[in-house]
Amino acid sequence: MERNMPSRRGLLATSMGAVAASAFTSKVRSAGSTFNLWTFGDAHVGTDESMEDVLGSRSGRSGTRHLEGNGRKSLAEAISQSEFGGKEGGPPFDWDIAINVGDMSGARGLPVDQEGEEIVRQFLALKKHKREDIYDICGNHDRSGLDQPDAWWFQKWIDPLGQHTEFSGVNAAMRPYPIDGTWERYSFRVGNILFLMMSDRNERSQKVGRGTLGGNPGGVVSGETFAWWKKMVEANPELIIIAAHHYVLKNTTVASGEWEGMRKNKDGMWVEHYHGYFEQGTPQGASYLYWVDSKPDAQAFEQYLNAHPGAIRMWLGGHTHTNPDDTYGGKSHIEQKWGVWFLNVGALTRYHVSATTVPMSRLITFTEGSDEVRVQCYMHTSQFAPQGWYPKAERTLTLHKAFHW
Repeated sequence: MERNMPSRRGLLATSMGAVAASAFTSKVRSAGSTFNLWTFGDAHVGTDESMEDVLGSRSGRSGTRHLEGNGRKSLAEAISQSEFGGKEGGPPFDWDIAINVGDMSGARGLPVDQEGEEIVRQFLALKKHKREDIYDICGNHDRSGLDQPDAWWFQKWIDPLGQHTEFSGVNAAMRPYPIDGTWERYSFRVGNILFLMMSDRNERSQKVGRGTLGGNPGGVVSGETFAWWKKMVEANPELIIIAAHHYVLKNTTVASGEWEGMRKNKDGMWVEHYHGYFEQGTPQGASYLYWVDSKPDAQAFEQYLNAHPGAIRMWLGGHTHTNPDDTYGGKSHIEQKWGVWFLNVGALTRYHVSATTVPMSRLITFTEGSDEVRVQCYMHTSQFAPQGWYPKAERTLTLHKAFHW
């Protein structure tokens, strides 16, 4: 057992302790009942925790503005606030399952075991829910190196398939809604909602990338994953389909356009703003899903949705950390395009790209028999607005298809 690791017995006991409440909730389904989906991302645990092994070197990027987190537990605090309320007055809230859209790691280089151990420890903050109630995908900072096994760190410590329980504490048999697929792409059903979960990954055609170029922003989906997504969409037209990836699509939500992740300095040079600037990478596409099937700026999803409007109902992403009122590029955190609602649901971190970051998450409520969805914004600190719900950012979305258990 690795140093200071919570025991497997302890992790499974924590999960088992929440089973009764979860099972009871699953049985209470009636007209007007709700499905509460908590969505979050970009915890960047190592950055907020100020882990020396994680922060690493800042070489290679221009204008880096990370602050040390002074031991802040970004993931554990958010979990505790959701279940018991916050120290600054934020109320607790009910949720059935959660979706984490990635970037658990805060590594400036490659993610390491020490940060994985800390993430598992922070998941022990779950008291009313199981670890398996949270469904995860890989973000750009969770990627492994180009010369390493695909997503080894993500698979070992975040482990959506529950294949490495001795490290992650995830037991696939405990999932309230079983998943089908691989670490890179998987699906699960909740009533008539079909979730299509797609992880970010290294672009195979790049010779210099993750690690050497820090987080190396610029979202990636393999050709196989895009083909899977298209097949699943076309095979399930009767369902409410919700796609999730760490990145949103181009020109959908705040700062998701070309070059919108950067700013120019007084000398006219591109520098970091929302995202790190790496000339050898693809900084122009740092804010959106840039690579599909090894094609840069492919816009494969965009073209499909333009030709098939409303084929899915919602796309969940994160990656760009900013306050809930930011509309850079003429786009907010929640926008509709091609008949699809796009939501940026991050970020939990306070200190990763601290110049723009405000810790927050979203609660999405579906009601039995209704095609309307309530989206609430929860502020996890009081730096921008009082901790708790931020009414100005609340939205009601129409899906044009009613939710049913």
